[in-house]
Amino acid sequence: MNLKSHLIFTLYTIYGILLKGVSGQYPLVQNVTVTEGGMANLTCRVEYNDNTSLQWSNPAQQTLFFGDKKALRDNRIELVRATSSELTISISDVTLADEGLYTCSLFTMPVRTAKAYLTVLGVPEKPEINGLTKPAMEGDHITLTCITQGSKPAADLRWFRNEKEIKGAKEVNASGKTFTVWSSLQLHVDRNDDGVAYTCRVDHVALVQAPQQATEVLEVHYAPRVEIIKSIAVPQEGQYLKLECVSRGNPSPDPVMWTKDGGELPDIDRIIVEGRELTFTSLNKTDNGTYRCEASNHLGTSSAEYVLYVYDAPTTLPPSTTHPLHPIPPDPTVQLSTHVSDPTVTGSRDPNALGQHGTDHALIGGVVAVVVFVTLCLIIVLGRYLARHKGTYLTNEAKGADDAPDADTAIINAEGNHAHAEEKKEYFI
Repeated sequence: MNLKSHLIFTLYTIYGILLKGVSGQYPLVQNVTVTEGGMANLTCRVEYNDNTSLQWSNPAQQTLFFGDKKALRDNRIELVRATSSELTISISDVTLADEGLYTCSLFTMPVRTAKAYLTVLGVPEKPEINGLTKPAMEGDHITLTCITQGSKPAADLRWFRNEKEIKGAKEVNASGKTFTVWSSLQLHVDRNDDGVAYTCRVDHVALVQAPQQATEVLEVHYAPRVEIIKSIAVPQEGQYLKLECVSRGNPSPDPVMWTKDGGELPDIDRIIVEGRELTFTSLNKTDNGTYRCEASNHLGTSSAEYVLYVYDAPTTLPPSTTHPLHPIPPDPTVQLSTHVSDPTVTGSRDPNALGQHGTDHALIGGVVAVVVFVTLCLIIVLGRYLARHKGTYLTNEAKGADDAPDADTAIINAEGNHAHAEEKKEYFI
């Protein structure tokens, strides 16, 4: 019985060793991905090897290395490591033609093989932007096209206006193992596009560290626009005033031209023109008028006008010598007594009016209201006084006067009834 058990144990041990040897005699490989122009390392390993030779072959089934012996004359292929359990080779300057299945063979009986796929990434070329006209004119419709070639897989193109991404229309065409990618961008050009940078960027798995991109700066020509900026809001006599003619255009407008009321500026020392600025060193009423600034370039002309109305210098109100019955609270908006000149000097209503007429009317209305109020009070007081001092009268004639035979009797009867007259008084208040 013991002999039988010993034989069974021995058989199981031999079977386990054989099974372990057979399972360890299979070559192990991994797929490799490399960028075009880079280096690929192909490694084949065996866990248990009894000095059996390993071999690498290319997709065309040409032997590259048999053990440590080089079989194919290709200077790009080199031996990295060769032992009984490993065979590693390298392929430098990889091209798209090197892509495919590579075979590692273990020469046992029978021969065992393993296959590794070498993937070569096609690096896209630097993109080019076409369709840009320099300069573009305001209102033009242009199409920018970005193109890149040689990508594998197909690259992705992205557009940016300065730093903000915008969407373009993409198109992909295959050419052999690589792809050509286009992306177009439709633009309606205006003056806001002048100086804007349009960038086309290539995104691809082979460009993780250094993305490819191209940038074009758009130049737009447009007619000028003019605006006049004043240094003070309410010009008064004796003040300093500067008018600046701000013109924006491309090309930059020619030197601006200043006129007054359709004619030339007065030739006086108080008015100075320096470039785009018109300066009044000390204002007076003769400066009233319409001032025009005009600028032009080869695309057009633009102008702006400013109507100048010079107000009187501020004065102080004299103190009041009368005190109204009900004082009128001061208006915080009225601080100056201003004499308003005829605005027809400028040919139009004064654009800088402060509302002096409205303030005068309010003051006159308040005075009238006080006078009316005082008059009413006097009438009421006088009426009450007169009512309290008015006499009385009898409401009925003396009784019996009509029946008396003579005048003496009527008088006697009237005096008799006079004592009762007090009961028939009537008061008016």
